[in-house]
Amino acid sequence: MVIELVKEFLQDMRSHRMRTALTLIAITWGTLSVVLLLAFGSGFGDAMEEGMVNAWNRVVILYGGETGKVYDGLPKDRPIRLTEADAKLLKETVPDIVMISPSYDKNAELQYGKTHLTTECEGAGPDFEVMRAMYPQAGGRFIDANDIRYRKRSLFLGPTVARHLFKGANPIGKTVMLDKVPFTVIGVMEKKLQTSMNNGPDSWRAIIPYSTFRIIYGRKHVNSILVRGVDPGAQARMMSDIRKELAAKYRFDPTDKRAINMFDTMRIDDMIRKITLGLDIFLGAVGLFTLMIAGVGVANVMYVVVKERTREIGIKLAVGAKKTYVLWQFVFETLLISFIGGSTGLLLSWGIVAATGLLNTNGGALRFLGRPVLSVGIMLFTVIALTLIGLVAGVFPARRAASVDPVESLRYE
Repeated sequence: MVIELVKEFLQDMRSHRMRTALTLIAITWGTLSVVLLLAFGSGFGDAMEEGMVNAWNRVVILYGGETGKVYDGLPKDRPIRLTEADAKLLKETVPDIVMISPSYDKNAELQYGKTHLTTECEGAGPDFEVMRAMYPQAGGRFIDANDIRYRKRSLFLGPTVARHLFKGANPIGKTVMLDKVPFTVIGVMEKKLQTSMNNGPDSWRAIIPYSTFRIIYGRKHVNSILVRGVDPGAQARMMSDIRKELAAKYRFDPTDKRAINMFDTMRIDDMIRKITLGLDIFLGAVGLFTLMIAGVGVANVMYVVVKERTREIGIKLAVGAKKTYVLWQFVFETLLISFIGGSTGLLLSWGIVAATGLLNTNGGALRFLGRPVLSVGIMLFTVIALTLIGLVAGVFPARRAASVDPVESLRYE
């Protein structure tokens, strides 16, 4: 039966080449739209999540504030300013903290030879490397414990700063004047995608040990303290413990959220995931509607085919063909058209995705689009959608064909 159905399909294709070609193009285009929209949407979502992780990797940022409540006989509106000692206290008393770093920052002038530039200078500790995804290029390193202990004049540069200062030369071991104080370059950060930032991108930063920063600039209070917990599920508990410890030290109400400002970057992660999920749903719906329009076109073509072959169908029924055979004949033809057009669309999509993946998207606006992802889920969604649309597009014309009256059909020429 299947062989006979294939023979009849091929014969119909030869008889109506243009109509068949246009129908296949419609299905191919619909499939291409679904797959590419989902693939590029998935790649964009991955790029946004990667960019967020590269800016803040599960970090809570603590800022000093001012009290908003009267507490223990002390007035409200008292300023609370954080220090390096607070970072040490929290590390020792809050068990959920696995990484912590004080952070100072200011604009600083860098000079190497005759080249001058002004950029954001930040004083930080060793844990800053992971929390801010500031990984060094080969041959260099980040700030370590000895840099902090001995207040070394070590300098870690963002790649853009290094390129402007050294014009492509190897900066490791070179001496740079930072606000007229000599520092030795110990490392350059690898390039990274960053979609969130504080006072500019990390590629434009200069990092020195926080202990050195405090001595050189005479700072008493830090700008912020960065904290990372052992488990994302313990984030709320860790933040509550942090507030309790600082409340005990500075004598403010532990429920007073104005006293210590906390920025939980995982909330931004959740927001980005929801945005990318919504984008995937929207793009999938747009592609699916495009494919459904192609399916309507296929159904219209099959109605025309049924009308043209009414006499042939009536003769088959008159000589004993079962209605189920006629029904499956047209459903099979519709599914076969959907399969051929869908397979062509999938192959074209795979080729476009593969070619796009070879492009260099590290620079310019294209890096924020990410690389399209042709996942198993996208393929499965497309196949199921094609099958359902093919069935729906074929069933109604097939039912009309199966209901043909053999006697009335002989009147058609």
